[in-house]
Amino acid sequence: MIWDSWNDMIAMGGYAKYVWGSFAVVALVLAGEQAALALRRRAALKAARSVQAPGTRA
Repeated sequence: MIWDSWNDMIAMGGYAKYVWGSFAVVALVLAGEQAALALRRRAALKAARSVQAPGTRA
């Protein structure tokens, strides 16, 4: 598809709400996955520290 202007490119031939909406959903899902991953990592590190007895070496 060839666009004559930025507005034509953004309009996506009349399918803009579907195209840009899908980009937004993917961006939100990826951001949510990053946040969930950070929380799981933090919880795993906390659990690993609690299992290790104080004063012992790993």
